Amino acid sequence: MKQRLLNILFWSVISAAFIGPGTVTTAAAAGTGFGYSLIWALVFSTVACFVLQEASARLTTGSGMNLGQAMKREYSSTPAGKSVLYFSLIAIVSGCAAFETGNILGATAGIKLLSDVNNTVIVLAIGLLSFVILWKGTISQIAKLLGAVVALMGICFAGTAIMMSHEIGELLTSFVVPSIPDGAEILVLGLIGTTVVPYNIFLGSGLKHSQSSSEMRLSLMIAIGLGGLISISVLLAGTAITDAFTFDGLSEALSLQLGGWAGVLLGVGLFGAGLSSTLTAALAASVTAKSVLASNEESSAWNEKKLRFRTVWIAVLLTGMIFGILDLQPVPIIILAQALNGVILPVIAVILFLLMNNNNILPRQHQNGKLYNFFTGIVVYATVLIGITNLAKSLSSAIGIDLVDQQYIFISSLFIFALLLKPIIFRK
Repeated sequence: MKQRLLNILFWSVISAAFIGPGTVTTAAAAGTGFGYSLIWALVFSTVACFVLQEASARLTTGSGMNLGQAMKREYSSTPAGKSVLYFSLIAIVSGCAAFETGNILGATAGIKLLSDVNNTVIVLAIGLLSFVILWKGTISQIAKLLGAVVALMGICFAGTAIMMSHEIGELLTSFVVPSIPDGAEILVLGLIGTTVVPYNIFLGSGLKHSQSSSEMRLSLMIAIGLGGLISISVLLAGTAITDAFTFDGLSEALSLQLGGWAGVLLGVGLFGAGLSSTLTAALAASVTAKSVLASNEESSAWNEKKLRFRTVWIAVLLTGMIFGILDLQPVPIIILAQALNGVILPVIAVILFLLMNNNNILPRQHQNGKLYNFFTGIVVYATVLIGITNLAKSLSSAIGIDLVDQQYIFISSLFIFALLLKPIIFRK
């Protein structure tokens, strides 16, 4: 029992990575604007996250290679394949660096709900704490620490949601009946996109463990499931607001309904979300760089205590701290990062799908079956839709190009049909 709990804590690093300030903001805004009606989107996104993370972890367990190594073995012999590898690295590392500012400022916002401390002091303290944890801890130790942070977030957000009054029938229906109110289309994709993120796929594949496939699958399912419940709890907390969503507004609304302790729980939970994502974004950038750049001869030089590994996460952390001290969101960089990640998320999802059906990479017993391929195909379709939407939104912000929702769906459907028809239908 103790070992299983440790395994769940280990895989909670994935939940810690996707429950950041962005997820808290998006989920709370969904509750504020649309009540219970978008809970099903969080249920779907949690399942989608598990499907991709389980596949990436099973790839490592079955082949002995992480995702980056498998991609190098299969695709690095051609210029196009090498381009995909290095584009993946650039997109993920730059995305981690750009979004690190939001993680640090999110943690800062949590502290500000509890105490009126100078922003610069908070940012420096968060940066120093993160630096010490990443420098001193091993990946396994950090993963288990983040599991404890996820548990703390769960207590804060779930405790708040449980104490609120709810329409139980409507609440239960919203878990299983999809509904997209007018104006919620992009928010639905946002809820999925904040849960299914490309650097998490590399992170999950790059974590070393000695668990069996069945134990890994169960632990991962529980850890990601708990992360999904936390996201749903945040959405439920967001229903307390009747005006436009802000962290201060949510704190005040919860305090009026439940007492001052509710605002304290929100502040602690938001700080936990920001700190956990600050750590995992930096760590994921280094894990991704190692998986793509390290050859067999250089693997020791990319040890987590070596300079190469540390240089990547230090650069990501410093980027977030600098913009955090300036109290600025690096909007052009974030737009570029969104565009790059909008492209790379479906590319990585498709490549993972193909690798999980590749006899040269995986023994047959570790490959996807037809039913699993069907569900994975649905998830990959969702990532393609998210990717195209995020790319179009970024282009719209940068140069004024815009597409309507129906065009996103049409383009994504054509792409996914052409790419996935053969592996799903005609697999021998």
